[in-house]
Amino acid sequence: MKNSLYKYAIAALASVSVASCSLDEYNPSQKTGDEVLATFEGFKGLQSYCYSSLYGQLFSVYDLLSVAEGGTDCWLTPAGNPDYARQVIYYDGLATNTNATNKLFGQAYSMIGNCNAVVNRAKDVIDGNAADINTLVAEARCLRAFYYSLLVGYYGNITLTLEESTENPIVTPKRNTIEELYTQIVDDLTFAANTLKDTPYENNRARVTRKTALGLLARVYAQGGGEYGLSENGVSYWERARKVAEDMIVEYGTSCLYDDVSDVWAPANNRNNKEALFIAAGPNVTDLETWNAGSQCSNVFTYMYPKPNTLTIYPTPDNQNYWYGRTNNSTLAPSKYLLDVFDADHDKRWEETFTTAFVQFSGVQSGGDYLYTKSQIMDDGSKPTIGSKHGVNNNISSFTQLTQTIIDTYGLNPAFHNEKIYPYGDLNYTYYDGTWAAKLVAKVWPKGDHSGDPSHLIEVKNPYVIPYPVAEDDDRICFYLSKEPLSAEEKAKRRYYVINIDDMFVNGEYRTTDIKVTNDKNIYPGFNKFNWLFEDSYSSNLQKKTGDVFIMRMAEVYLIAAEANQQLGNGGKAAEYLNVLKKRAARDDASYEAMKLSNATQDDVMDEYARELCGEYQRWLLMKRHKDTFKQRLQKGNPRAYRNFDENKHYLRPISFNFLSQIDNANEYGTNGY
Repeated sequence: MKNSLYKYAIAALASVSVASCSLDEYNPSQKTGDEVLATFEGFKGLQSYCYSSLYGQLFSVYDLLSVAEGGTDCWLTPAGNPDYARQVIYYDGLATNTNATNKLFGQAYSMIGNCNAVVNRAKDVIDGNAADINTLVAEARCLRAFYYSLLVGYYGNITLTLEESTENPIVTPKRNTIEELYTQIVDDLTFAANTLKDTPYENNRARVTRKTALGLLARVYAQGGGEYGLSENGVSYWERARKVAEDMIVEYGTSCLYDDVSDVWAPANNRNNKEALFIAAGPNVTDLETWNAGSQCSNVFTYMYPKPNTLTIYPTPDNQNYWYGRTNNSTLAPSKYLLDVFDADHDKRWEETFTTAFVQFSGVQSGGDYLYTKSQIMDDGSKPTIGSKHGVNNNISSFTQLTQTIIDTYGLNPAFHNEKIYPYGDLNYTYYDGTWAAKLVAKVWPKGDHSGDPSHLIEVKNPYVIPYPVAEDDDRICFYLSKEPLSAEEKAKRRYYVINIDDMFVNGEYRTTDIKVTNDKNIYPGFNKFNWLFEDSYSSNLQKKTGDVFIMRMAEVYLIAAEANQQLGNGGKAAEYLNVLKKRAARDDASYEAMKLSNATQDDVMDEYARELCGEYQRWLLMKRHKDTFKQRLQKGNPRAYRNFDENKHYLRPISFNFLSQIDNANEYGTNGY
């Protein structure tokens, strides 16, 4: 908050582009800061920078995810990394200098200062179209409201400032009231909703729209209504949330909601997803002009996947391959509650959300012509001899042979001795340029097809979604985490190793001892939503992927409509909105009949949020606005967090150590009890 706007803005504007947001910026050349910002081109560049933290930090690395999903009923640390981020996952040692909460505070305020500059300097722009300027101001106010919603949600009544950063900042800041903060947030979002169009400015998917502002407005009303019981002109925030959400459903319900939940997460729909209301837009690795200027990519998936290579039945010698990516962090795993809340027999969201069948893959489509740098290609066009790189073979020989050792180690049926486990998928590699990106096209081998003929490969919506339940005679699976507990006799019919998910837990926590073989305690269902496999999803670093991240999508509007109606005493209407999401997730009509509700309780709403939005940066704030059940839900889903939870302070995150160190009244300002 003490940074000079001028230094900050000029440094930002010096970039050619913010490629991670697909938003052009302006090079100020030799002009002064005020001269640059008085031109429309410079003003637009400064405004574009308001987006930079979305994909640059907030939604591409682990910090915000751990704050937003940690300390809830949905997520635990796995046995292999039990104390990672324990401060936010388990309220164990959470303090003002905890990295994730410390960073979030600073990132949000830095963007607010930039948004303030855009809003305040719009009147000084000497050229450009007035309508364009007004649109950019509305975007900045929408973003400012979003950043403030993060601050007030996680830290409570912090300081409201509508001024840009200066060389002489206020060093004795005061906290504003919750009412003042929410009033400003609502005012900004209302202005944005009344100004912006449904189509983003310059048709750029990275920019916020009217739908963004309305969606965030519904979310903010729900948070203020649930957490603080706020009202506006005598009307409760819950009633405001209901009205905004229901109006959005009438206006956008058909055009902004997929009929089938599998389309939400299909790789082909990652960019320009019709359900997206607000995204952090990933960079395009196929665009050679902007890629090097915007190489920020997401590594969040690495924290939410196990390491399949730790089991010897999985053939890849390390955890770095082009199918799953480099899943080397493995620090966030679904809780028993989260896994149990899915009725996998009826609900397709089970396999859409979690990888439970782990597979290997081949590279037949590429014909062995992949992953060469320019320096490796000879003048005559010849290339080095193909070998295995990152676990890939250019033929179908990438399989596990069930030797006697593997049979004995995993307790498999001796009848499968010397049988094979074949690749499930196949990747086609096209190398773009230099050493920085590869184009991947994924297809799937039909079950039982061992021909190696690429013409037999089939296209699927999402190669990570393996139909549930896995067939007992499937010879493309290395190991399987079974939601339905299988008996020894049932396991013996399968050539793949089976772990019953129930056996992974002891008293609601991941067990610390192996179940049967070395390292199988480290295996858990992998989270699919941030693991993308489409043609420009990878950079050269297999720990980084480039897909768009939802900040808000239309399904949440249905959940808010249900939540608000339930809180207002209309459980029947709440059930109608939940049933829309259940119906599109149901495997068939009979499944929908088994899933649908006639009346929704608060638990029904919370459980549906878990099924639909788990991992999407909303769980902690949702639980916080229902404090009456917060500790109860922790006790059920996250026993370790429950044991550490202190109601005197843990409903707020600690004020940033960096911020407190730079003001003169830190003691007066307070730490939120930390």
